[in-house]
Amino acid sequence: MSITREFLRHPVLTGAIAPSSPRLTETMTAGLGLERAARVAELGPGTGVFTEAVLALLRPEARLTAYEINPRFAASVSERFPQVDVVTGSAEHLALDHVDVVVSGLPWTAMTADRQHRILDAVTAALAPNGRFTTFAYAHTAWTPPARRFAASLRSRFAVVERTPVVWGNLPPAFVYRAALPVTVGRASHGQPAAATA
Repeated sequence: MSITREFLRHPVLTGAIAPSSPRLTETMTAGLGLERAARVAELGPGTGVFTEAVLALLRPEARLTAYEINPRFAASVSERFPQVDVVTGSAEHLALDHVDVVVSGLPWTAMTADRQHRILDAVTAALAPNGRFTTFAYAHTAWTPPARRFAASLRSRFAVVERTPVVWGNLPPAFVYRAALPVTVGRASHGQPAAATA
């Protein structure tokens, strides 16, 4: 399964032109407490690069559910990782609760504002009170309106948001957002940041 081929077929749905590098994968999965997590959700696993790294850290009894909108990727992840519950569909329909960690490989800058909001609302609703969320963004898009909108939306939904240094050993270079302590949907105003660190 080639992520480049799927990008050429469905650039809006795929978002990435190459698989994430080992360095970005390490940065994405570090410091989340995956070793202690009981329930984890992955949004947009693609070819399963993050999936494999998450599984390597999880306890055998932990449950991982992956939401993938591309049927080809969903079938591939399901075949490669039979222990993962794969849901073929949009992350907007995330229907879990008390999730310890949500790992996302979604192409946020390719989304409309409404879709960004719906998915982030679903994430905060699914997370446990002390839950954590991680996602990445390409460095060259950081100052585009969709990227700035996403960053503001993220900060309005979590008490803590951190951004890592750029991972240059990725194609394209990227950085990681780590967010913790979700704010209950309805208490936060979209675009109004809570306490955050960058």
